[in-house]
Formats: sequence, structure tokens, C-alpha cells
Amino acid sequence: MTGRPVPDGRAEGRKDTHAAGRVVVVGSANVDLAVDVPRPPKAGETILGDRLRRSPGGKGANQAVAAALAGGADTTFVGALGEDEGADLLLVSLGGAGVRTDLVQRADAPTGTAFITVAPDGENAIVVAPGANDHVKIGAAQADRIAEADVVLAQLEIPLDVVAAAAAARRSGALMVLNAAPSRELPDSLWQVLDLLVVNEHEAADLAGEPEKLLKRVPAVVVTLGGEGCVVLQRDREPVRITGVGVDVVDTTGAGDTFCGVLAAALAQGENLPEAAGRATTAGALAVTKPGAQAAVPTADEVAGKTS
Repeated sequence: MTGRPVPDGRAEGRKDTHAAGRVVVVGSANVDLAVDVPRPPKAGETILGDRLRRSPGGKGANQAVAAALAGGADTTFVGALGEDEGADLLLVSLGGAGVRTDLVQRADAPTGTAFITVAPDGENAIVVAPGANDHVKIGAAQADRIAEADVVLAQLEIPLDVVAAAAAARRSGALMVLNAAPSRELPDSLWQVLDLLVVNEHEAADLAGEPEKLLKRVPAVVVTLGGEGCVVLQRDREPVRITGVGVDVVDTTGAGDTFCGVLAAALAQGENLPEAAGRATTAGALAVTKPGAQAAVPTADEVAGKTS
């Protein structure tokens, strides 16, 4: 157990919201194949959908785009892509958002692919074929960049040993944030190096039954509640409820990733956890007003305009 609190202001006491902050996102990158459906199909059922949309996605890449574009952080993405056209699609999207991609690795495997159905209310169902995401590694160059970061952010669409290696590479005082999605059991060794856990209600239940019980294993937890906002839990502090932002929902794909990326950026820039969660909630809400994942990430100015 690290025992380090997520600070009032960034680790080591810096509180400078004008600085970009340095974020390294270690995670997955996928080509999203999404189709609008009149309703989710039942087991064994075939239904007709609308047109197929092909766009850049993957939890890690989505979060990196959000940290850079919506959060304004100096952001590096560490992940793996195939030698295919899907990789080109993702690199263009990441670079266009201002994400550093010089440490992205190429694997002898197809770029990851996500198959997504989107219902009329914007809710989605997703199946991921990991492909190159199973080949992410933390080499010397990746470790050096991680050691420069204020916040390291990871998810669970990549091997657990890669998440652990990323945590081990960070410098003293930097924050290790894990978005425990998709839900899976975590080893004790990984729990011990986490500073902040971000989960939705289902993931919290899978890991501990009740969100409050997670504080026995990690110093701070943010539980996202979709359109209802989120709850911030920290040891020895009262829970803080962040109210959701009312918007017209088009597509919820990637909204949670936008939340995580902006949360990491805000923490790297010196905001305390409730402040950062508030900015992240606004960004996540704006992301559901457009179709797609990375294409729906708002700009920092749009987030600031909605919060002012």
C-alpha cells in the first residue's frame, strides 16, 4: 500500500493550474466499428442496424486524447499498434489531438478492434479483439518518459504486468491512476502501488461489493455514475458528490475515457481530487453529445465554457 494521499494540489505540493502538467497514458488502442441498432440484440438474434462507422478508439488512446485535447496536459501515449491501416488511423487521431506518439510500439499482430452497438438512447455494448494491445511493453525509453510524468494513467485492456511495470517506473511523488475497466481481478501487488482507482458502479461491485470497501486497498476512489456525475472517496475524508451535467445524449462511447483523461490532466496541473473530478464530469458529459469516442472529445475551451 502506498499510503500517499491524492493531494490538495499535485504531489510534492505544486499547485499551478496554468502549467500543462505531464501525463503518460499506458493502454490500449483500437479501431472502433460501431453500428446504430434499434435495440440491443437478444442471444441468438440477428437484427438490422444502420450504417457502419469506423473510427479511432481504445480506452488508452481515448484517454490520451482527452488528457491532451480536453485537459490541456503534455500527454504521451504508450501502447502498441499493428503494421496496418488501422494503426495509421489511430496515429493521425492521436497526433491531431497533440498526443506524443514517439513511444508507440509496432507489433506483429493486427491493431486492436472494438465491435460496438449503439442503441437509440446512446447506450452501447462493446466486444474487443485485443490484437496488438496484448504486446504492449515498458522498455527503457517508455520507463524514462514515465519517470518524467506527474500522473501515470492505465486501464485493463492491456496485460496486468504492463500496468505494474508502468507503476514501478514512475518517480517518487507521481500519481498512479488505474481505471479498472474492463472489470477483472487485481493481484495484491498491483493494489499496493495504486494511488487512485476510477471505476463505475458495476466495476466497484465486482472488486469490493461496496465502493467504500475499496478504500481499504487504495487511498482514493472515484466512482463514476454516468449522467448522474460521480462520487469522490478518500481516506479520512467525507465523500464528495459531483453532480452530473445535463446534456442531450447521442452516444456514450468513450465518455468514461474522456472523464479519466481529463481527471489525470487536472491532477497533473495541481487541482485537488474533487476539483479535478468536477472538470472531468463536465468533459465526460460533453463527450456524449457527439457520436464516436475520440471524435467526440471536447476541447479544453469547450470544457471551460461549460464549467464557467
